[in-house]
Amino acid sequence: MRIGPYTLPNALFVAPMAGVTDRPFRQLCRAFGAGYAVSEMVTSRRDLWHTLKTSRRADHVGEPGPIAVQIAGTDAPMMAEAARYNIERGAQIIDINMGCPAKKVCNQWAGSALMQDEALALQIIEAVVAACAPHGVPVTLKMRTGWCAAHKNAPALARAAESAGVQMVTVHGRTREQGYRGEAEYDTVAAIKAALTIPVVANGDIDSPAKARAVLAATGADALMIGRAAQGRPWIFREIAHFLATGRELAPPLVLEVRRALLAHLQDHYGLYGECTGVRSARKHIGWYVRGLPGGEAFRQRMNSVESAALQWQLVADYFEELADTHERLPAQPLRPQPAPGVQAH
Repeated sequence: MRIGPYTLPNALFVAPMAGVTDRPFRQLCRAFGAGYAVSEMVTSRRDLWHTLKTSRRADHVGEPGPIAVQIAGTDAPMMAEAARYNIERGAQIIDINMGCPAKKVCNQWAGSALMQDEALALQIIEAVVAACAPHGVPVTLKMRTGWCAAHKNAPALARAAESAGVQMVTVHGRTREQGYRGEAEYDTVAAIKAALTIPVVANGDIDSPAKARAVLAATGADALMIGRAAQGRPWIFREIAHFLATGRELAPPLVLEVRRALLAHLQDHYGLYGECTGVRSARKHIGWYVRGLPGGEAFRQRMNSVESAALQWQLVADYFEELADTHERLPAQPLRPQPAPGVQAH
C-alpha cells in the first residue's frame, strides 16, 4: 500500500476523529498494528493556528512517518495556505476534509457540506494540490457518499479529485444527512473503486475482523479505515491483520498487556495536555477501555470526580491489576462504543 512516495506497513488506517486521534492515540494505535494514522482536523483559519487547541493538534513530536494532517475549510486560497503551514510543521501528507458531518462544521459550509458545491470542492482540491506539489507532498481526500440519499455524488467528485491530482480517496459509507445513524453502505465505495486508478479506502462500521473481510470483499477497496471501533480497543488493528492473514480469530489481549498500554497512553496524554485538561480528557478513553468489563461502569463514574493525574493513573493501574487476578485475558466487550459528546469522525 502506497501513498505517493510512502510505502505503508499495512492497509489498516486510523480515522481522524476530533477529540480522539491526538498524537498519543495515533501512536497507541500504530503500536497495536495500524499502518497509518491521520491527525485530528486542523482549521484553515489563520487566526486560530496559534491557539492551544490547534497547536496540540499539530504536535507530531516523536511520531513515526508518514505524518498525515487533515485540514478543513471553505476557501481555496486559505486551504492552500493551511497546507503549506502544516507542511512547514512536519506534515508529509495532507488530507482534505469533506467528510465531517458535525453541524458546527457544516454550518460553515466546510466538511461534508462541500459536497453540495462541487465547483468549490474542486477549487479547494486544485489549490491544495498546487500548494503541496512543490514540496513533493501527496494530497488525499476523505468524503462521504454524498449530502443526502437523493444526491450521492461521491463517484463524480472522486473522479474529479483524481484528475486534479489527489492520490488517495477515503469514503465513509454514509451521507452527511445520516450522520452515524443506520448502517454504512458499501455499494458506493465499490463504484468509486471501480472508477478510479488511485487507492480507495473504505470507512464506516468496520468493527470486527469478520466485518473487515466482508467490506474488503464487497468493495475491492485497497485499505480500511477504522474509527469508533478503535476507541478503547486499539488492538483491533492487529486482530484484523491476523484474521485477514490466517482466517483465524486472535485471542483477546492479556489484561496485563492492556494495563501497560493504557498506563503508557495516559502518561503520553498528560504530557501533551497537562494535568488539568489531561485528566479530564482522559476520562473518555478510560471509559472506553473499561466499558463492559467487571465493575467498569462504577469505575467510570468514579473517574469523573478525580482531578489528579497521579490518582487517576494509580486507580487505573489498580483496577487492571485486580482484573488480572481473575482474568488472564481481557473479557469480551461490546463491539463499538457510541460517539462521546463532542467526538466526531472526520
